[in-house]
Amino acid sequence: MKHTGELAALLTAIFWTVTALAFEASSRKIGSMIVNLLRLIVGFLFLSIFAWIYRGYILPVDATGRSWLILIISGLIGFTFGDLCLFQSFVVIGARISMLLMALAPPMAALISWIILGEEMTLKSWIGMVITISGIMLVVLKREKKSEKPLGRRNFRFSYPVWGILLGLGGALGQSTGLVLSKFGMKGYDPFASAQIRVMAGIAGFSILFSILGLWKHTFKALSNHTAVAQLSLGAFFGPFLGVSFSLLAVQRTNTGVAATIMAIVPVIIIAPSVILFKEKVTLKEILGAILAVTGVALFFL
Repeated sequence: MKHTGELAALLTAIFWTVTALAFEASSRKIGSMIVNLLRLIVGFLFLSIFAWIYRGYILPVDATGRSWLILIISGLIGFTFGDLCLFQSFVVIGARISMLLMALAPPMAALISWIILGEEMTLKSWIGMVITISGIMLVVLKREKKSEKPLGRRNFRFSYPVWGILLGLGGALGQSTGLVLSKFGMKGYDPFASAQIRVMAGIAGFSILFSILGLWKHTFKALSNHTAVAQLSLGAFFGPFLGVSFSLLAVQRTNTGVAATIMAIVPVIIIAPSVILFKEKVTLKEILGAILAVTGVALFFL
């Protein structure tokens, strides 16, 4: 089928929009840390059932040692580090702004490739990066009123907590690095089975973290919140199961930059449901910033 990768990337963006909203809602009830672990466990169950029906293997036992190693590292970086930052940013600054910051993942991936692999970036690529960052700054920065500063001077300050913005950037860094490593480790291997390995690595990483922080008691208690469990289950279906698998299918079937660019349209898709579901107020400046950011990402990979 022509444009399979591009179609998979578009579906991934839609899936991630649903999962971002679902996880924001559940994280506000039981905490982002607990949601991070439980959604991976639920997502792994979905992946295992699908793998058993589709491939005849309930676990990816046919993967090579090389694939296991690289995909495990990818899972630890993408899920344990990246998603830990991303999901906490959902709580601090909301899913819409968090996913807007995730628009930086494609240029980050290209920058990492440039530094590590020596891949050159064209002038158009640099222009695309500047436009993307400008769009994000348009959303996260605002001007103080004259009355707030002496002598009528105006200073720029963040519209959202700096901590939340840093968490969102950490999520983008984790996703971009994990995506590059995933393509490198997966090669021609099945994307759903590859997603299983990455999810298992994420579960292991969070399990160690939970043991160190003593969060298991709170985790079991959170299971009694049926609304939160239902929300995170919905997010797990569209995230670790469909979203992650289709993102791997996308980078396997088309250029990584093209796939990442299409997947970066989540900030635009998520505006309408954020307003409807969470009654968020969206200014014209934020809408323009979102469009500008995604336009810059698109230019970066054209």
